[in-house]
This record gives sequence, structure tokens and C-alpha cells, in this order.
Amino acid sequence: MEITEKFTNTDHEQVLIGRDAATAYHGIIAIHSTALGPAVGGTRFWNYNSEEDAVTDALRLSQGMTYKTALAGLPLGGGKSIIIGNHATSDREALLHVHGRFVETLKGRYITAEDVGTSPADMEIVRLETQHVAGLLERSGDPSPITARGVFRAIQASTRFVRDTDDLSGLSVALQGCGHVGYNLAKLLHEAGAKLIVTDVNEDSVSRLVDEFGAESVRPADIFSVRADIFAPCALGGVINDETIPKLKVKIVAGAANNQLLEERHGAMLRERNILYAPDYVANAGGVFNGCMELLGWNADYALSKVDAIYDTILSIFESAQAEGITTNKAADQLAEQRLRSAEGL
Repeated sequence: MEITEKFTNTDHEQVLIGRDAATAYHGIIAIHSTALGPAVGGTRFWNYNSEEDAVTDALRLSQGMTYKTALAGLPLGGGKSIIIGNHATSDREALLHVHGRFVETLKGRYITAEDVGTSPADMEIVRLETQHVAGLLERSGDPSPITARGVFRAIQASTRFVRDTDDLSGLSVALQGCGHVGYNLAKLLHEAGAKLIVTDVNEDSVSRLVDEFGAESVRPADIFSVRADIFAPCALGGVINDETIPKLKVKIVAGAANNQLLEERHGAMLRERNILYAPDYVANAGGVFNGCMELLGWNADYALSKVDAIYDTILSIFESAQAEGITTNKAADQLAEQRLRSAEGL
């Protein structure tokens, strides 16, 4: 395999491009920071338009992981890896083997797990080539239910901040993305008495939520303009942007997708419209807590208690933002950066 270093004008520690001619593997590993510990972040298997697009995504996602682990108080840093291509390819297993060997070259500076386009079963294949992998079938397994619980707690905290109660009964939630996390979040919201308005590019996933939870479905392009109390983005990132923000008819944005804001300034645009934003890398930290059962030896009850504590973390960020007159994403960034500076000083 040929490995080359990609130099960027960011504060990332290292970005590597891996290619394997025999399997047509084309991958990226981005390490944003190891100040607090080894960089962790899942493997995304996605068909990008170009290598540059994939690198941009890896840079954003790995920085988000650094902030996520810092705010969670974990002895872990932030990274991300990407396999560029169609995840439904018949050569999938061979590509995962090569990817495992790529991860192994970093000798533990980066630890991977499942992400969009990959699964715990895929991580079992990656494990054949490296020990630096989490999210395995017989260990922490699928993080989706725990991630969804963390997002649910973030939604409750957001509602508490806006309405002085975290009771969700009777509230409407516009849910974008009905995959593993989206389904589990929809289940929790339904059980809490919320009304669901859902969309996804996969019609079967939408039908499941309609059948099981009585959800109303809309076309993917229409989800931004539906009138609801809460918008929960649970698909890909960058969906909060110049085009979508003016369409929103909600009071809260809180979901599971990574990098929901296309640019930092979009947090200010939400604030100007009096829409409360729960920073995604706080709300969706449940998956990392799930992985800590493997990485740090936590038991399930302790991991769940950390997930439930997302409620308090989100509330403290809202209160800091309000006191300082800044956006919630800026308040979260400042807290994460403060913890990183303290670690780097030590």
C-alpha cells in the first residue's frame, strides 16, 4: 500500500492518504489531536465526488471528535477515517482488510470504529488486521441505541431551556434521517408522546416509522420547511446552511448528525432567528461513551449514566452562551478548547 501525507492549513496533527492498487482501495486517516489521548473516530465508507471533498469531511469530522471527547472529559483525542467508494461494492471485505492494515501503521495513535457506511460486523474484519478498533460485535456492539438516547437527553434539555419543562408530550419533531440512530431516536420520542414528521432518501426506512410510530412522512426537500417544535437532523452534515436556515419553522435544532452547521457563522444565523442549537458533538457523544466500554473498561451502567449526563452538559452550555451573549456552538468550542489547552500545558 502507498501512503502519502496530506498537508493542510489546519491545526491537524496528521492527515494520511492510503492507496492500494491491487484492491483499488482509496482511504484517508485524519488525526486532529492526541493531546488528551489516542485519537478515536469511526470509519466512514462513502462515495465522495473527489478526494478533496473526502479530505474536507475528514478534517471536519476529526476536529468534531476532538471536541466531543474533550467535552466528555475522556482521555481520548479526535480522528476520523474514510474509505472512498460505494459501500455496497462486492470487494467490500478486501477493502476492509486493507483499511485495517492502514490503521495499523499508526500503531495505536488512531483507533477506529463503525460510522456511516460501516457496521460492527465490518469492524470484525478490520480487527483481523489491527487491534486498534472498537465497536465489535461481542463487545460494545452497535452504538446506535446509546447515541439516540444521548440525543434524546439533549432534546429534553433543550426543551427545558426553552419551555421550563422537559416534557415532550404533544410536541412535534421533524426528523431527518431514519437509519439506525434515527429509528431509535424516533422510538424514544414516540414513547415520550411526541408527534413525528419524518423523511429519508430510503423509503423503506420512512415506512417503518410511519407504521410503528404513526409518523407523518414528507419529501426530503420539504423537511426544512415543516412547522414543528424541534428539528432533529440525523443524516449527513452541513444541512444547516444559508439555504435551509430561512426555511426553518422550529424553536430548537437538536439531532445526531455530525457537523450540522455548514459553517460556524450558521450558528449565529440560528441565534438571530431565536432558534436554539444543541451542538451536535455534545448531543451525539453517546456513541463514544458506548465505545468506552471497550476502550476504558466501563460497565454498561456507568456508560449509560454518562450518556444521561449529556442533559446537564447541554444545559450548562446554553447557560454559558446566554451569560456571555455568544452562540451555543461558540460556548461549546470555548469549553473544549480550554480543556485541550490545559492538557497541552501539562
